[in-house]
Amino acid sequence: MQINPGAAEFPHRQIAAQLKAQVRRGDWGPGERLPSIPAIAEMFGVAKQTVQRAVDQLRVEGILITKPGSGTYVRGTRRRLNRLSRGRYGGFRGYHTDLAARYRQQLASVGRAPAPPEVADAFGVPDGTDLLCRRHLVRTDESPVEVGASWFLPGDTAGTPLERAEAFGRPLYQEAEEATGRRYVTATDTISARQPSREEAEILQIRPDTPVLHLLHVAYDERRKPIEVAQATWPGPMTTLTEEYKVPAPAADPDPDPGLVLG
Repeated sequence: MQINPGAAEFPHRQIAAQLKAQVRRGDWGPGERLPSIPAIAEMFGVAKQTVQRAVDQLRVEGILITKPGSGTYVRGTRRRLNRLSRGRYGGFRGYHTDLAARYRQQLASVGRAPAPPEVADAFGVPDGTDLLCRRHLVRTDESPVEVGASWFLPGDTAGTPLERAEAFGRPLYQEAEEATGRRYVTATDTISARQPSREEAEILQIRPDTPVLHLLHVAYDERRKPIEVAQATWPGPMTTLTEEYKVPAPAADPDPDPGLVLG
């Protein structure tokens, strides 16, 4: 292990690249602890602060995880999200894709809450309008991997089971359709990357400088009126988004106009 002092790349980036290569080769497997910061610094002949910067970079990239008082470990597999929100609806009505066995969704709270700007905009109401909010948390045995919420207009949900602090034995959208008398017809997903809020960082157990992926899901009825606005936030380095779709075949050339004379 060595760095090139004359290289244009900063020393901590050179170290990060070499550590990443070792993880990729399998020198350290998922869940395995790396040598201590002082030990790595001695291997490379650099200051401990330089190694710490390299470790911080790989942590933000989702390759390493630091457990206070324990050490630095290779992170396990990333959470792979397939088809984004469409998985909740499935291939046909009445079917939905369950979370993998290693994920558990917990209902965190149900009640009125001020609508954040993106939710208010989707519903076409002023910022801070009181809406019904159902918050949830998804976690593995190891850690939280998603914090989210589903928002509804109080006029649509008054006196319905959606106001109760209880989980349902079927997909939320089916409960919402029955409660509101409106059917989900179309939906849009908007994904963005940003820094987490303080609350998100605390719940997801990540550092405040760790980027997150944020999904805004808006479901509409046949009149293009929003029924539900859902949010989901995931630790960016630990999450991959995968979409599989068919590519249209080339269209056949139309027959030339028989009345057209080419010359």
